[in-house]
Amino acid sequence: MNNNSNNTDKNFYSCDFSPCDFPSCDFHFIAIGGVGQSALAKILLCLGYKVSGSDIQESKYTKLTQKLGAKIYIGHKKENIKGTPKVVISSAIKEDNPELIRAKELNLEIMHRSDCLKYISELFPCFIGFAGTHGKTTTSGLMSFVLEKLNQNPSYAIGGIIPTYNINANADKNSKYFIAELDESDGTIQKYKPQKLVINNLEADHLDYYKNGLEDIIKTFEKTASNMDENSKIFVNIDNLGVQKFLSQTKFKNIITYSINSNSSYQAKNIIFSELSSSFEVYKNNTLLGKINLIIPGLHNIYNALSVVSVLDDLGFKFSDYCGYFSEFSGMGRRFQLVYDKNGIKIIDDYAHHPSEIKSTLSAVKDIKKRKVVIFQPHRYTRLKALWAEFLESFNSIDILYILDVFCAGDKPDETYNSQTFTKEIQKKGLSAKYVKGTVLQAAKEIALNLKEGDLVLTLGAGDVTEIAGGINDMLSK
Repeated sequence: MNNNSNNTDKNFYSCDFSPCDFPSCDFHFIAIGGVGQSALAKILLCLGYKVSGSDIQESKYTKLTQKLGAKIYIGHKKENIKGTPKVVISSAIKEDNPELIRAKELNLEIMHRSDCLKYISELFPCFIGFAGTHGKTTTSGLMSFVLEKLNQNPSYAIGGIIPTYNINANADKNSKYFIAELDESDGTIQKYKPQKLVINNLEADHLDYYKNGLEDIIKTFEKTASNMDENSKIFVNIDNLGVQKFLSQTKFKNIITYSINSNSSYQAKNIIFSELSSSFEVYKNNTLLGKINLIIPGLHNIYNALSVVSVLDDLGFKFSDYCGYFSEFSGMGRRFQLVYDKNGIKIIDDYAHHPSEIKSTLSAVKDIKKRKVVIFQPHRYTRLKALWAEFLESFNSIDILYILDVFCAGDKPDETYNSQTFTKEIQKKGLSAKYVKGTVLQAAKEIALNLKEGDLVLTLGAGDVTEIAGGINDMLSK
């Protein structure tokens, strides 16, 4: 692999080394076209494993893994299982999937994708995991980006695209560092044993799984910490109330703290915000390390950057060697990503789908002197219901709110907690809100007619709301 990490034309879509001396086995991914599944498949391919996979339709991810050497099948059929591979599934794979049925008939090892990630993480000397309710994708992406710039050839699996390189995963058999975003949504985070674990925040979420909310989430993180080796380290944002509760309950001792408002090992001070950027000074044990400049806005990104600084410093990297790379990081795909800038209108696309995430994103633009138009697509009926009151308080700093139909993600429709009733409730608060029925592209056509020059538009949600910008572009280009 090319070691010139400052070259953004680096060929991340090829693996230019011979198969390594890892255990000999094959892998078959059911639904390999998903962003998470394809990331794991790419890493295994780059490490010399044989990989096959299937999905219901061709996508950029099936094409990528195929280009790297995977055998790809379109459609799920029992005949796709050949030989005796380890079969990798996600939580979305149903019991009636013909390939899963065949794997059980053949008594093959069936791995949840979290088990596959665990398997991969144990192949590298230093496993760095980024966890918490919010910020996992940005922090793991930023860490990977900076280590690339430092010519460390990191391996990584991230839940989003690093725009600079247009990838979400990479691997090198000689990597020292493996970086991964660790998902707590279904409790599988307890399987991992990172040498460095970052917990940026803890809040109530995924309430279909965590019936007791934050209490259950903290128990999951306690279990995760108890499974880690005693010489490992956990990095925590002690400004966060959920993290404070975790610290009061965990028995894990090797804790490193970072904050803005508290006395901590690493602290951000003298923060300056401009329209779409920010800067701050980093202090370690009250001694100035230096200044960080960011081209991504918002207080939440100060915390994100500070967490990465604390890990880099703990790993022994010099602040002066890496601080400049922070100003080159343009964020992650769908994390405050500028996706449209024409006709005097800017559209920013953001994955925010939890009240705290929405507030953080909107806080980043509250001082911008433009008309703020928000297009919000609730994600899951269960989340909308569980956090109903919090969602109603999340949009106070904007001018116009368009609410799309709920992206159900497998949830059953709810006659009480849905986009129509949410719109009525938020209108009662005096906010200019409108429910827009239909597909996101149908919504784009309607919304585009009401946009004005100078508008700042934000598309928020974890579903297909990201397609809105393309639809608006088509309308305004006519």
